[in-house]
Amino acid sequence: MESVLHRLFSQCLEAPYITVENQGSFAVRKKGCHLTLFFEKSSGVTDWKNNLDFPCVPYRDMGTLWFCHRGFLKVWKSIEPYLIKTIQDSSIRRVTVVGYSHGAALAALCHEYIWFHRPDLRGHLVGFGFGCPRFYWGLLPRQALLRRWDTFFPIRNGRDLVTHLPPVFLGYRHVQKVLPVGEKNKYSPIDAHRAENYLLEL
Repeated sequence: MESVLHRLFSQCLEAPYITVENQGSFAVRKKGCHLTLFFEKSSGVTDWKNNLDFPCVPYRDMGTLWFCHRGFLKVWKSIEPYLIKTIQDSSIRRVTVVGYSHGAALAALCHEYIWFHRPDLRGHLVGFGFGCPRFYWGLLPRQALLRRWDTFFPIRNGRDLVTHLPPVFLGYRHVQKVLPVGEKNKYSPIDAHRAENYLLEL
């Protein structure tokens, strides 16, 4: 029987993505009052430049100042204007946010945006970041701030290298405990990140 995670990851791989400025790629699916947002993995040189643009910058317009991976924030800010009306749609009563790799970090930023701007949806918001890199910078994350990601789940297959980047010694942290799938030493750190191996282990 196909698991929920397997289904969501498959849908994330197959979604009909729209690409906007800074190569930000997203897809929207609405079924009744349920909105699902997908964010695509790295798919070109621009994405990789943004992935490696890891100095932290302040994220100032979310009520509480916090610091974020500069490249991921730049891409999210390119996507955000295209999703504002969709997210503010009052008919939406439930939201699922899904991303893979580069897209997982964007999904986490989108998740926090929805949490902040649609407080009525906080009990009906869930996010999944498959092969999620770190994007939150701060040696001592504040619990009040991290509650914004209470229902966002970073997922790691085995020793997936991407989920360990940027490294902790640079001050980056995951916003929630990483959910492990697969056997820890079954794949190399690079092979563990491959989509086909996530599909096998979910």
